[in-house]
Amino acid sequence: MLVFKFGGASVKDAEGVKNLAKVVSLYTGQQLLVVVSAMGKTTNALEKLTNAYVNGEGDVHEIFEEIKEYHYHILSELFEPYDPVFDEVANTFVEIDWMIEDEPHDDYDFIYDQIVSIGELVSTRIVNAWFGNEGISSKWLDVRSYIHTDNTYREGVVDWDKTRESIQKDIPTLLQKSVVVTQGFLGGTSENFTTTLGREGSDYTASIIASCLGAESVTTWKDVPGILNADPKRFADTIKFDELSYQEAIEMTYYGASVIHPKTIKPLQNANIPLLVKPFMQPDAPGTVIKDGVTINFAKPVIIVKEKQVLLSISATDYSFISESHLSEIFGLFAKNHVKVNVMQTSALSFTACIDLVPERFEKLLASLKTGFKVKYNDNLTLVTLRHYNDEALNEITVGKTVLMKQTNRNTAQVVLK
Repeated sequence: MLVFKFGGASVKDAEGVKNLAKVVSLYTGQQLLVVVSAMGKTTNALEKLTNAYVNGEGDVHEIFEEIKEYHYHILSELFEPYDPVFDEVANTFVEIDWMIEDEPHDDYDFIYDQIVSIGELVSTRIVNAWFGNEGISSKWLDVRSYIHTDNTYREGVVDWDKTRESIQKDIPTLLQKSVVVTQGFLGGTSENFTTTLGREGSDYTASIIASCLGAESVTTWKDVPGILNADPKRFADTIKFDELSYQEAIEMTYYGASVIHPKTIKPLQNANIPLLVKPFMQPDAPGTVIKDGVTINFAKPVIIVKEKQVLLSISATDYSFISESHLSEIFGLFAKNHVKVNVMQTSALSFTACIDLVPERFEKLLASLKTGFKVKYNDNLTLVTLRHYNDEALNEITVGKTVLMKQTNRNTAQVVLK
C-alpha cells in the first residue's frame, strides 16, 4: 500500500491536475491513498482573506471572489459546465460565505482554521472528480473524520490512539476498491471543528496515515528533483541527495528546510517507512529516499534560509542576572503563545531569541513579556543555518551583511543577518 502527497505547485492549474492523474495511473493495481494540498497559492490567498475579515484589512468579498474565480477557471478547463463537481465546489465555498456574513467574534486561530481549510477541501473535490473523468476509480474522504486533534488551532496536536483507530477501521477496506483521495494539513476536534496541523502540514498528514496503515512507502511529489543542499532559487551549483538518513532529515526540517514539514519524519522513522521526494513532472526520476542506515560525506554544507525573523532581547527590569527562574517564566510565555524559538543565547543580563514573525502571535507574546521584563527587538531579519558547514561557506553567507547573532557547534552554524 502506497501513500502519495501532492503539494500546491503540482495542482496549480488544469494541466497540473491532469499530470497528477497521469502519475497515479502509473500505479494501477496498487492500493493507493492520495493526499492533496490546496491549489497553487490558495492558502496564502485564504490567509489574506482571513486577515481582511478579522482585521478589516481590505475588501473581504473581493478577495473571496478572486479565490473562487481562480478555482472556477480551473474547473472550466477540465469539465463540462453541467458536471456535478461545480456544485460540490460551490457548496464547499458556502462555508466561508456563512462565516464572513457575521462579525468576527472568535479567536483568530480558530477563524483561521475554519477559513483556510477550505482550500484543501476544494482541491480534493476537483482532483477526485477528474479521476472519475479519466476512469480512475476513486473515493473522496474527509480527513477531519480520521485525524483527530485537540483544540490547538493552527497547530493541532494529534490524538494518536483515536486517529489510529479511525484510520484502521475504514480506510483499508476502501483501498481494496479504489484510490482514496483526501486532504492534507487538516484535522478535526471532538466538537467537529476544523484544525490545521501547521503551515505546509500536508506532508505530516501523509506520514500520519502511512504510519497508521503500515504503508510500504510515502512519496511526496515536488517541483524539485529531490532534496537539495540549498534552495536553487537562491544558490548556484546546488547538489541533490540520492539518500538521506531519518536523523539528517529531521535536523534539516527542524532548522527550517521547507521541502518537508518538520513533524513528517518521526512517525515514518518509528514505523521504518521510507519517504521518497520525487519530481511530479518526471515520475520515473529517482528523487531522494529518506530511510534508516544512510551515511553521507557532505561535499557541500546544507544551507537553510528563513526570512521574516524577529530577534528579541529580554532582560530583567531591575538589571539582575537572567536566572533559571527567569528562563522558566520566559519559556512558559513562549509556549503559552505557541511561539517556537529558532535559535537562542543567554548572557548575564539578557536572553536573546530568534523567532518567526507570526504577527498576531508575536503581539500577544510581546504584551505578555512586557508585564515582567524589558524587551527590545529587531524585525525583518534573516536566519541562515548551515549544516556540516565550513569557514569558507560561512564567510560567503555573511559577507556584506550585518551579523546580529552567531552560534556554532561541531555540525551546525546559525547566523541572524540584517
